[in-house]
Amino acid sequence: MKFTKMHGIGNDYVYVNGFEERVENKPEVSRMVSDRHFGIGSDGIIFINPSEKADFEMEMYNSDGSRAEMCGNGIRCVAKYVYDFGLTNKEKISIDTLAGVKYLDLKVENGKVAEITVDMGEPELMAKNIPIVSENEKVVSEDITVDGKNYQITGVSMGNPHAIVYYDGIQDMKIEEIGPKFECHERFPRRINTEFVEVIDRQHVSMRVWERGAGETLACGTGACAVAVACVLNGLTESEVKVTLLGGDLTIRWDKESNHVFMTGPAETVYTGEILL
Repeated sequence: MKFTKMHGIGNDYVYVNGFEERVENKPEVSRMVSDRHFGIGSDGIIFINPSEKADFEMEMYNSDGSRAEMCGNGIRCVAKYVYDFGLTNKEKISIDTLAGVKYLDLKVENGKVAEITVDMGEPELMAKNIPIVSENEKVVSEDITVDGKNYQITGVSMGNPHAIVYYDGIQDMKIEEIGPKFECHERFPRRINTEFVEVIDRQHVSMRVWERGAGETLACGTGACAVAVACVLNGLTESEVKVTLLGGDLTIRWDKESNHVFMTGPAETVYTGEILL
């Protein structure tokens, strides 16, 4: 199987050209290639396929083999892949995902994509649709007990479910201990991505993320979008905010007029190769 290793601010995936490659048992392949000791090493695998709904389809699997709806960092890399490798010459493209069709603007420099802005669509705030078990229609700064400790969560779906937690001292927290407890908590019927956030000022926040099916990653684009929405809902930041993740920065803007969230950030190609399956 021919592949390309790419990352969006450290959120790394193996990308496969689904126009040319035919792969059986994709969940097992994802588990194998994602292994950082015995495989290529990644947060998962993304197949770039033909689509009847859009210019391309993004078919994504987490490192544990589970299917994922969307990845903000991943979809930026898809955009860079299809332009840089000549699958398209358009600087505005559409990509079909399990979270719907997304629209992307490509900033091209010297014939290569340098930065991408993604229209991530409307945030879903209704608890039953995220889903989060709650007596309230929306989950905003709502109490939850995890492993005997009380936290406040704000729930947002960006096509996949997120719980945002404001937490002092995120750099020193033991996310590998608390992350799995959130992910598999009974209030999250489809498991959850959890963002632990510190507000620096009204234009800047910092976060760490425990991703459903992948563990802690260096970045999560949908998570950064969910964090920006949650910060506005809680009155903590302006509608455009810089989100600092372990792998770098993203600029997120929640346009209240359209109710769409826009994410701007880079994408990088690491190397190409071939692996025997």
